[in-house]
Amino acid sequence: MSCRSTRTRRALAGLVAVGLLATAPNGFAQGTKAYGPGVSDTAIKIGNTAPYSGPLSSNAAVPRAEAAYFRMINDNGGINGRKIEFISYDDAYSPPKTVEQTRKLVESDEVLLLFNQLGTPTTGSVIKYVNARKVPQLFIASGATGFGDYNAYPWSMVLSPSYQSQTRIFGKYIADTYPNGKIAVLMSNDDFGRDNVKGLQDGLGDKLGNIVAKITYETGAPTVDSELLQLRASGADILVNFASAKFAAQAIKRAAEINWRPVHILHGNSLSISAVLKPAGLENSKGLISANYGKDPEDPAWKEDPGMKRFLSFFSKYLPNEDLSNAYVSYGYTAAQAMVKVLELCKDDLTRENVMRQAENLKDVELDLLLPSIRLTTSATDHFPIEQMQLQRFDGQRWLGFGPIIEGLVKAE
Repeated sequence: MSCRSTRTRRALAGLVAVGLLATAPNGFAQGTKAYGPGVSDTAIKIGNTAPYSGPLSSNAAVPRAEAAYFRMINDNGGINGRKIEFISYDDAYSPPKTVEQTRKLVESDEVLLLFNQLGTPTTGSVIKYVNARKVPQLFIASGATGFGDYNAYPWSMVLSPSYQSQTRIFGKYIADTYPNGKIAVLMSNDDFGRDNVKGLQDGLGDKLGNIVAKITYETGAPTVDSELLQLRASGADILVNFASAKFAAQAIKRAAEINWRPVHILHGNSLSISAVLKPAGLENSKGLISANYGKDPEDPAWKEDPGMKRFLSFFSKYLPNEDLSNAYVSYGYTAAQAMVKVLELCKDDLTRENVMRQAENLKDVELDLLLPSIRLTTSATDHFPIEQMQLQRFDGQRWLGFGPIIEGLVKAE
């Protein structure tokens, strides 16, 4: 064999080796960097829309907590040396405003990804646009079952269990515990309400006929007082309250005012003590039943828990003016922590494609405020990272879990 032939073979082998490096698991050779829009050696831009004003303004504690968490990360050096630039706009829980602000984030601010956009009708107004632009839309602050449809929306992912999973749990609990109960349902006249009722009906099974009233309200209405009077008049002894925070509080308070004391099931989105139960009256809220996947910061059972200690340290330093009993703060912390985990996994490949790849490959990720046996797990065909919950009852001061951890049952197909 000639020396030239040997050199040629070695050169070809070297080229093959380079090619293998280029197709390494992270998608690029070790030591190189790949950036998408909004990324540099010093910064990562992520975008958000949330209701700082309007009927869901109480939920603004979510992005405030997220912004604070990202400040903490930045104060500690950022993500592999890059600071998070969190751009969050008010959409007032108005879908047209969400469209405007989302286009601004994508086309003008050129963010790498959209994070924890809040609301079902608002997110529904932009999800097709976001997927057409192939922008990661991670950990949407809605459990809308359709948003986890990985075929229709491969660039979108929720955080919480699907609404149908959550409310199916309620339906099964009612059917098992109160098989002869008469059920009245309060729901918003939108996709959020319809999604919730679908899960409830599935969970009730052959007790579906026990629903004797189903009243809708408009999110732009001032109160749900008249709706509560109609629900009481139905003769129901179980009230399923699928209202958002403001209206959930009104319903709890109004039920007490008209001396109606049904078994009261409250949607998990409205379990915040400071934003919902205190305005409704803690005494009026006593006995409420809901479900959650997280730890209550005010529950002494978690006093020595390492994750809770980290949260409380963060809270005292970065959110001194917030209410510890506000579940929206805890949720924002959890969502931001999940987002940081994904960005850390991306390392120096901060392209939109790799962000989505890492988000779809979470394996038993533990977060500080999730219940101990609950972990984030995803795949390319599973865009619901959290799929378990536990029923809980309000004792007048705090939520207390009861029963086993229940596996979510409904995903988008």
